[in-house]
Amino acid sequence: MEDVARVAGVSHQTVSRVLNNHPNVSAKTKERVEQAITELGYRRNTAARSLVTRRSQTIGVLGSELAQYGPSHTLLGLQQAARDAGYFVSVAGLRDVTPESIKDAVAHFMDQSVDGIVVTVPHPGTFDVLKDITTQVPLVAVGAAGDEQLTGAAVDQQEGARLVVEHLVSLGHRKIGHLSGPAGWIDAAARIEGWRDAVAAAGLDPAPLIEGDWTAECGYRQGLEIAAERSITALFVANDQMALGVLRAFHEAGVRVPEDISVVGFDDQPEAAYFIPPLTTVAQDFEELGQRCISLLLDRLETGQPGAPVTVSPRLVVRNTTSTPPPPN
Repeated sequence: MEDVARVAGVSHQTVSRVLNNHPNVSAKTKERVEQAITELGYRRNTAARSLVTRRSQTIGVLGSELAQYGPSHTLLGLQQAARDAGYFVSVAGLRDVTPESIKDAVAHFMDQSVDGIVVTVPHPGTFDVLKDITTQVPLVAVGAAGDEQLTGAAVDQQEGARLVVEHLVSLGHRKIGHLSGPAGWIDAAARIEGWRDAVAAAGLDPAPLIEGDWTAECGYRQGLEIAAERSITALFVANDQMALGVLRAFHEAGVRVPEDISVVGFDDQPEAAYFIPPLTTVAQDFEELGQRCISLLLDRLETGQPGAPVTVSPRLVVRNTTSTPPPPN
């Protein structure tokens, strides 16, 4: 750092401010310091810094189901937010979510001297296990509000389901079914609850609830059955992958979307705009979710307090798979 300061013609305190993105540095000075850093090939000595700050600048992320779109993009959002804050991320992906595997992962993080742990496992039992584990670092939950022991941040899944139902009701639909995610998932349960509450609030009779497994194959199988029964005019599908399978099944069965039945997904994965037809869906801001989680964690490191739970609002993206229902026979 002293070499960088000498080449840039500034104090080593100014170099430190530039490295830590301190606002009280002029653009001209920052540019001069960055040129010196490039010229000298300077890299921070993180081990030495840890001795001074007593922090490893590392955050542990405990996750499972990382092949699924939601968990994988939540992880990407967390990693980006952590990097922006000057932290490294150590990821422990669980193949099997058991009390033993969770405890082993937390012990691994503690051996790494992480500064905090973010938990992205989407099953409620995980948080019960974590409450029985004593750690010297703060924990933040993704997908759950948490409590005084384990603060959390989540996308408002019930609000997303409400947006779907209200959109379909505004188009005139009275029979709105739901192809849900699998039992035991926090997000799946919240979307079911939001769908039920919104249907009841609209004064509609309960429509079919079908349990899915997040896969396009499941959407395809269930879609063929729904096409054969034709008992609903609109279908809320709990994620875009299952919606893709539903659309193929409807196409093969000669059911037109949206003329015969409207379809709405959830997630707004990048491919959703290129389905045939382009899919109406609910977008989740995983980048904001990651930023909020990391902010909660860093605030707790500074204050020692868990902080208030954070909720991220979803938004409805209307495309071409929804329209008015067909006239009654």
